Amino acid sequence: MSVPLLKVGAVLSTMIMITNWMSQKLPTLVGLHQDVARPGTSEKIISVLYPGEDDGWQVYGSVQEKCVCSILTPAQGVCSSDPRYARLRQTSDHVQNVSQYIEMFKSRTSQDLQQLRDSEMLLISMETRLKTALNNPQTLTTTSLQELRWSMSQFGPVRVVLGRIWADVGQLESLKDEMEKLKGALFILQERFTLQHYHQLQHRALTLQHNLQTCSRRLGCGRLTGISAPLTVRSLGSRFGSWMMDSLIDSSDSRVWVMEGYFKGKRLVEYQSLSDFADGQNFIIHHLPQPWSGTGHVVYNGSLYYNKHHSNVLVQYHLSSGRVLVQRSLDQAGYNNSFPYSWGGSSDIDIMADETGLWAVYSTLPNGGNVVIGRLDPNTLEVERSWDTGFPKRSAGESFLICETLYVTNSHLAGAKVHFSYHTSTSSYEYTDIAFHNQYSHISMLDYNPRIRALFTWNNGHQVIYDITLLHFIRTSGDTWTTKTTDRNITNFIL
Repeated sequence: MSVPLLKVGAVLSTMIMITNWMSQKLPTLVGLHQDVARPGTSEKIISVLYPGEDDGWQVYGSVQEKCVCSILTPAQGVCSSDPRYARLRQTSDHVQNVSQYIEMFKSRTSQDLQQLRDSEMLLISMETRLKTALNNPQTLTTTSLQELRWSMSQFGPVRVVLGRIWADVGQLESLKDEMEKLKGALFILQERFTLQHYHQLQHRALTLQHNLQTCSRRLGCGRLTGISAPLTVRSLGSRFGSWMMDSLIDSSDSRVWVMEGYFKGKRLVEYQSLSDFADGQNFIIHHLPQPWSGTGHVVYNGSLYYNKHHSNVLVQYHLSSGRVLVQRSLDQAGYNNSFPYSWGGSSDIDIMADETGLWAVYSTLPNGGNVVIGRLDPNTLEVERSWDTGFPKRSAGESFLICETLYVTNSHLAGAKVHFSYHTSTSSYEYTDIAFHNQYSHISMLDYNPRIRALFTWNNGHQVIYDITLLHFIRTSGDTWTTKTTDRNITNFIL
């Protein structure tokens, strides 16, 4: 009786080995192995960009003296019309079906095999008793017969196991059909989607990135005309804080820096990339030698610039060496909530950067509490020139600089909009009405990064990015002017 049972156990063991091998090898066969990337490919780029007529860099012709410079990427679902995409989807469906069968068989065969092993000792005991009873019938008693009957009742689950095994035979036929379909799909995919296609995708992605940078350099500066819907990168920490990346346009530094809180903080957190920051991983904690006030910090050309706590002293802290390079008092600038933004938080001094260099936004008693813009020498922190905007600092929610123009919001709460702008190039101002969606209702940091061309905000414990739209005035032949509108999309940058 034990021989058939051992045969069933051998069959089940073989099924387990087959399913284990398939679960390990199948992803590699279809190119879905998660640990090893194939040479010459970038799975991340493949998931974002796809060859077609809808991506690339284009400059449209003039329409009523306006033209548009756009970086176009495929809209969601644009790849669905490509036959290779359909083939990939079909292969993916087959892989999913096969994987489901494998997981089901693996689970059930493991349970069944264990139950059969548990029953084997009981079967051996019964076999011994039956042989004894046949060879020596006088040994049979009422007690021994009751024990034998009880042992027989324990074999009920074995019948269930055998029923499941017969049912699995039918499932194996379905699995065989799915494997045949997968084999055919892989054969076609091998013919139509080779390693050359991956190289082409990578080349197109690099070309697109180069064209984006070329477009930005050619257009240069412009005036803000629109702010996109917010994109929440992460929800981290307290209600107040700041986060930033290096604002120097030529920088290749992809690190993210976080300074939580606005009062007497010293803890600076470094993330290796924006994706690491979004995932909350791969970070280093630094401790500044001197505490900060407010949230108006900026990273520029490898240094952190911040306002020293309870003073109007500006500090340049070199991030690589961990040393303070320069400290200088901002002459007559208010501090310690003398002239903060409307939300308070010791936000008297706001250091920022744009395409042209380093700046400080502050206020003084001689200026009657109005917003003052000061252009700073990044090496000495001296104010090279300053402008009195005439706008009361306490009435400003936050502010940021783009292309030598300061933009001021009318509130830090829900319903805020960009209400005022001051152009340092012409020493003139204007009132604006640019919509600004304050999603989390309390902004304690708002800064522009000219390298990424996006607004960074700390909004009630959420770290948020906004795209911007700029209107460019470009001199053409004959001393005439044309305008270009650019819309910077940062989604691919984050990915």
